[in-house]
Amino acid sequence: MLSPRTHARFALAMISCLIGALAEFVHAQPGSVVVTHVVEREVNVGHRVVGTVMPIQSSTVGTAVDGRVMEYLVNLGDAVTNRQPLARLRTGTLEIELKAAQAEMTLRQEELREFQNGSRPEEISEARARMLAAQAIRQNALSRLTRQEQLLHRKAINPTELDDAKERAEAASQSLLALQAALSRIESGPRTEQIAQALARVALQEAKVQLIEDRILKYTIYSPFDGFVTAEHTEVGEWVSNADPIADVIALEQVEVLCNVPAEQAVRLRRGRDVRIEFQELSGEVFTGRIEQVVPIADSRTRTFPVNIRLQNRMNDGRPVLMAGMLARAVLPTGDRTVMPLVPKDALVLNGSRRYVFVVEPAAAGESSATVRVVPVTLGVSDAGLVQVDGALKAGDVVVVRGNERLKHGQDVLVSVTAESDTSVAD
Repeated sequence: MLSPRTHARFALAMISCLIGALAEFVHAQPGSVVVTHVVEREVNVGHRVVGTVMPIQSSTVGTAVDGRVMEYLVNLGDAVTNRQPLARLRTGTLEIELKAAQAEMTLRQEELREFQNGSRPEEISEARARMLAAQAIRQNALSRLTRQEQLLHRKAINPTELDDAKERAEAASQSLLALQAALSRIESGPRTEQIAQALARVALQEAKVQLIEDRILKYTIYSPFDGFVTAEHTEVGEWVSNADPIADVIALEQVEVLCNVPAEQAVRLRRGRDVRIEFQELSGEVFTGRIEQVVPIADSRTRTFPVNIRLQNRMNDGRPVLMAGMLARAVLPTGDRTVMPLVPKDALVLNGSRRYVFVVEPAAAGESSATVRVVPVTLGVSDAGLVQVDGALKAGDVVVVRGNERLKHGQDVLVSVTAESDTSVAD
C-alpha cells in the first residue's frame, strides 16, 4: 500500500505529464497569421549617431502675483493635465473685496431696473392728485382776489389787503405750474440720459468685479499643458513674489531626440525623413521618428549640427516609456544608396539582443498549412514605414507581421490575411 506522500508525488507527476502533452498539442496546432512580402528598393546606408531624449515642451511655471502659499497640490514626478492647479496662494482679503464689489453691482443693477421700469401707477396717481389740489387752491385764490378788488372799489378794504390777495393768487398759480410739470415728468418716465448713466454705472461695477475675479484667478497657479512635474520650487507657508517659480513641467506625449551630426551627414538629411532609433533600456522595441529640423548652424567647438528627431511616446502604467535625458542611438539615412530588403516594423521579433523574422515556407502539395522558419537579421534605416534588414532574405519572401509573438521555428501556420507589402502595418 502506497503512503500519502507517494500518492501526492504520483499525482504531481501525472499533472506535469498532462501539461506537457497539452503544450505539445497546442504547439502542433497551426496558428492563424497575417503575412506580407519582403520588398527591395534603393535606400541610404545608415550611420549611427548618439542623441538625447528631450521633452517636446518644457516650462518653469511662475506666479503673477505676490502672496503666501496656502496649498501646494503636486509632488515631484506627478502627471498633470492642462489647467490643473499646481498651487494656491492665500486670497482672504481679495474675497472680502469681491463680496463688497458684488453687493455694489447688485445695487447698480437695481437702480438701472428702476429707471427701465419707469414710473409706477401709484406715483402717477399721487402726482395727479397734488396737481388737482394745487389747481383748486389757485381757483380759490383767484376768487378771493376778485372779491378783494370789488371791496377795494367800494373802499371797504385798504390797498394792502388787495396786494396780499394778489400775492397768494400768484403763488397758487406757480405752485400749480410746478405740480403740472412734475406730473408730466412722472408720466414720461426717466430720461434716456438717466438710463444711459445707470447702464454705465452697472458696466463700470461689473468691470470692477471682473478685475477682482481675475486677480483671484492669478492666485491659483495652473499647469500650462499635459505633462509631468520635474521640480518643486516652493512649499506651503512660503512667501512668493511676482515671477517667482512654482514648479517645472515637461510634456512627454511626444519627444525629440537631439543629435549632433557632422557636416558631411547633415547635408544629406531632409526634414520629414524617417529615422530608426534604438534605446539600450528598450532593446525589445523598435522606434521610428521623423526629422523635425536640421539646425543650420554648427557648434563652434565640435563642428556638428543639431538635428531634432520627433517621435511619438507612449504610456506604460501611467508613466512615459521614453523619458527626458535617456540616451538614444539614431540610425540616420546618410550613407551611400544601395538596394536592400525592407520589412514592416511588425515583422520584427526582438528577443534581447536577437533580431529575427519568421519566413513562411509554402505548403506542400495536398497540405492545408504552411510552416515558418526563423531568419536572424540586423536592422538598418527606417524608410516610409518600413525597416531595412540584412539577413537571408530576398524580395518576394513572405514574412509574418501579425501572430508572430509566440511562433517557433518549424511551426505550422494558417495564412488568414495577406497585407500589402508597401503598407505600414506597424506604423
